[in-house]
Amino acid sequence: MLNDRSSLTNYLSSRRSGRPRNMIAPGPSDQQIEDIVATALRTPDHGKLAPWRVVQVDNDQRQLLVAELKKAYLAEKPDAGRLELEALELMANQAPALLVILFSPVTSTKIPRWEQELSCGAFCMNLLHAIHASNFVGGWITGWPSYNDDVRDLFGKAPERIAGFMFAGTADGELAERPRPELASILSKWKSDSRAD
Repeated sequence: MLNDRSSLTNYLSSRRSGRPRNMIAPGPSDQQIEDIVATALRTPDHGKLAPWRVVQVDNDQRQLLVAELKKAYLAEKPDAGRLELEALELMANQAPALLVILFSPVTSTKIPRWEQELSCGAFCMNLLHAIHASNFVGGWITGWPSYNDDVRDLFGKAPERIAGFMFAGTADGELAERPRPELASILSKWKSDSRAD
């Protein structure tokens, strides 16, 4: 058990994702990535299904990934312009480390798919926490590549889906805070006569 929770509370109350385009070297080593993923395994997981996988894309594979992303994009949008294709190249080459997170549902179970999706999201959040706990900065993004089947097929197969791309590295400066929801708009107390607005 964690005896001193003050540092964890301080971390959680100030946690901030980094922008992948603003991440510089150094990034986590292969051993640190293994440790990060091992830490993230401590995720709520009804039925002990582990409905998620991680694929590491090493730096020497980034240009191959760019080529495949462009191929998939042009297959879907043959009239794509130069700027759209350049955006894919920038996306695939940002940050020192890139992990592709796959939602891998287990179909031979009574555990609802929705609960498995929630577990996958929690796993992604735990990856972010583990990256930050390893003194790096992390960013979880989705975008067009996450929803394209040809891109998914580079890393897995149906019924898997890409839950996102997780980038890790060192922040090139102070992380800027962003607006958060007002607590009163999120937290309420239930009463038996409550009705949803």
